[in-house]
Amino acid sequence: MGPDDASHAGPADTLVGRERELRRIRAWWDGPGAGALLLSGDPGVGKSAVLDAVADAAAGSGARVLRAAGAEFEADISYAALNQILLPLYDGFERLPPATREALGVALGFGAGPPPERLVVCNASLALLRAVAGDGPVLLIVDDLPWVDRASAAVFGFLARRLSEDAGRVRFLGASRTGVDSFFDGSGLPSYELPPLDAQSAARLVALRFPDLAHPVRHRLLDAAQGNPLALLELPGALRADQRSAREVLPAVLPLGERLQSLFVARVNSLPAATRTLLLLATLDGTGDLGVLSAAARESDGHADLRDLDPAERDGLVRVPESPRRLVFRHPLIMSAVVEAAPSSARRAAHRALARVRVDQPEQRAWHLGESTLRPDEDVALLLEQTSRRVLERGDSVAAIGALTRAADLSPLDSDRARRLAEAAYVGAEAIGALHSASELLEDARRADPRHGASLRSATAAVQLVLNGDGDLATAHRLLVGAIEQGDHGFDADDPALVDALHFLLLLCNYGANEELWAPFYAAVARLRPAPPPLLLVAARTWGDPAHADAETLKALDEIIDGTTAETDPARVVRVGTAAVYPDRLPAVREAAWRLVRQGREGGAVRRHIGALLHLCLEDWHRGAWAEALELSEEGLTACATSGYTVCTWFFQYTKGLITASRGDSGTAHALADAMTNWAAPRGIREAVHCALHVHALAHIADGEFDAAFGRVSAISPAGDFPPYVAHASWVFFDLVEAAVRTDRRAEALAHVRALGETNVAGLSPRLALLACGARALVAEDDADAARLFGEALATPGAERAPFALARVRLAQGERLRRSRALSDSKVPLAAALDAFEQLGSAAWAERARKELRAAGRATPSTADGHRTALTAQEREIAELAAAGLTNKQIAERLFISHRTVGTHLYQIYPKLGIASRVALRDALHRMNDDDRHR
Repeated sequence: MGPDDASHAGPADTLVGRERELRRIRAWWDGPGAGALLLSGDPGVGKSAVLDAVADAAAGSGARVLRAAGAEFEADISYAALNQILLPLYDGFERLPPATREALGVALGFGAGPPPERLVVCNASLALLRAVAGDGPVLLIVDDLPWVDRASAAVFGFLARRLSEDAGRVRFLGASRTGVDSFFDGSGLPSYELPPLDAQSAARLVALRFPDLAHPVRHRLLDAAQGNPLALLELPGALRADQRSAREVLPAVLPLGERLQSLFVARVNSLPAATRTLLLLATLDGTGDLGVLSAAARESDGHADLRDLDPAERDGLVRVPESPRRLVFRHPLIMSAVVEAAPSSARRAAHRALARVRVDQPEQRAWHLGESTLRPDEDVALLLEQTSRRVLERGDSVAAIGALTRAADLSPLDSDRARRLAEAAYVGAEAIGALHSASELLEDARRADPRHGASLRSATAAVQLVLNGDGDLATAHRLLVGAIEQGDHGFDADDPALVDALHFLLLLCNYGANEELWAPFYAAVARLRPAPPPLLLVAARTWGDPAHADAETLKALDEIIDGTTAETDPARVVRVGTAAVYPDRLPAVREAAWRLVRQGREGGAVRRHIGALLHLCLEDWHRGAWAEALELSEEGLTACATSGYTVCTWFFQYTKGLITASRGDSGTAHALADAMTNWAAPRGIREAVHCALHVHALAHIADGEFDAAFGRVSAISPAGDFPPYVAHASWVFFDLVEAAVRTDRRAEALAHVRALGETNVAGLSPRLALLACGARALVAEDDADAARLFGEALATPGAERAPFALARVRLAQGERLRRSRALSDSKVPLAAALDAFEQLGSAAWAERARKELRAAGRATPSTADGHRTALTAQEREIAELAAAGLTNKQIAERLFISHRTVGTHLYQIYPKLGIASRVALRDALHRMNDDDRHR
């Protein structure tokens, strides 16, 4: 196999992206036309892989395949390639006349004697092939024709022109590199140029071979490879692990692997020195601007001018189209080869020349200066630091880290070096999930300046490491408070490091759900001058103690949210969304959150991706889009696992737990809640424990275990109390009141409704107003008062945007009406609740509504018996495979879908069958099959 082999050879049905080309060659092989076909293409385009696939297919159909490949070191050995082709036929030499046999044997080195005439060898080879073809079809395949020796090339040319006379019994398929001279004369023969892979096939090949490659890196490689299979397979291997995971900035020009170097660097090295200088300048500039290139050439040490591009144009490496007049490289890999071929001194000189030309473009100038400077230089370091801030504002965290670390390398003072390394560590930990790299950068910062360990950036990055490791919240809180109180920031409200640190401290306070943690936060906020940032104040009130957030705070929140539609700062988008969680303002930030998710899927800031996913999951939970919420929860769990942000895992266990509990899959819900508690409780993250208790309580209510539910919710918010800084108290009051009423704890239920009236929970959102009025109705002693309150609750404007909460209130209304003997009146809210629960897939609550309707005298078919909603063909297949014991992953592999899609389908299947979990699938399907037979 030649150097063009793209390393993805295999059977024809597994060669990625070459189906059309293989069909074309197969049509030539099967057709009555020309007996020869010449395949050409760029280096690395996969000619050898296609030849392998054709050989396998031909051999599989019964043909005899004879192969040879040219080799540069054999180019001077006469008949070396012909020997490769005919050696397997040595036993067939006996079919030739003695004189012909002797001549062919001498030519191939099997006998002694004077060298035979070339025409004699040609005719002998043709005769031998025709004789062998009497036993069956024969396919000659010759790869790398440009390196075939002169004598063999002449014979192959002779054979290719004669084989059409054999009615297809012998065929010749050759391959050569486009634009390379050869001894083989293919003029007049049919040819086909193998194109690069199309974009879809190139992406599929990379995804198959490098599934863990980060999205931005994958896009960069796809762009650089331009469909060249060898490049697609070689370029990732030339990158470091952190570069492949997008935790380290990629070089401006991608490095080449060994085989790519052998294909491209030699061509560059054969050019004159002045031409190489121009190509290096053009590569490092990257714009193709001839004016910049001409100016940089004058500034360079090589004294080149644009006329020196001529050799590269003649060799086909570059071109200068008439419009626009810009230098264009024939393939991006040539740019990589130019850099590989240049010594480091030449690269630094080119960067210096470009820096002198790019004086009006600060970012490009800073980067070129950074690459050309060897000794510490504060001016260059400062330019790079300023550049890092600009690219960070655009959301390119990886490039910002690269600029900061280079600035640190060039910092003359240890204190500046430590400060810049700490800033890079903060960006790495805060945005892209580079926790390991952040740890190393922090250690480098401490070595550079041990006194810098208490800086805000160092402390915030260290807290990220603590939270995502085995540390506890109290330690993280103490570290950050100490850095804030001891910092030299002067409590300047315009200091971005201080504001970021305070937002992170706010997160820690909320995680702790403990009033004592908040005192240092409010003390620091009170010292901010000239005034605290509005978002920081609003988030503290709506996230920290939402039950007591007043109308002024909510108005300020709405004004902040209104300005988020055009917000480009990912950190601010997530912070606004976080402030909007408990007051139910998430629909207003939905589009901004989706922007972050799309950016995250393309390799954007991981932590912001995770935060936006959580907000979307919670909003989907409230609005009843549970299948989407489950898919996004799985995406969030994957992002946490792959990025190292383990502290965020409980977010998505919570959203999954809410949905599984609401659907009646109490086993899964309790397991998720236990996992949350087991992780969070030892670390002191009480907010996660409260969320776990919420999931437990919903699962208990789904199972009719109201006493257990009361115990769970009371652990969050004791009856009659909405503790300050226990944010979740504003979300579980209805569960507590309902559980208290159903377990004859009337005093506790009344006390909690009274306490609810002393808060502003009902003023936070329509959903919470609905539930607050519903809770009052639950404890109303007089049936008429209860009916009035339920009516007011259900008339809440916007209540329909919370379908599960609305259905629960309707169910409670119907239950109260039935128990007060208003059977006829009870049927309307109960039927509406049943319909809503069934649409949501909430099997347990649907069954509860169904029982109430039957008790009210209205017959309702059980879902399991009556099949109110039929399964689709795919749902039925998934259900049967799951009932047979296959895991989601095994089902996904069998049906060629993702395991997340399988999980989503199962959660839609359960309520349709009237069941709550996987274990009941087999019996439900048996009942369905029995019903089908009796219809």
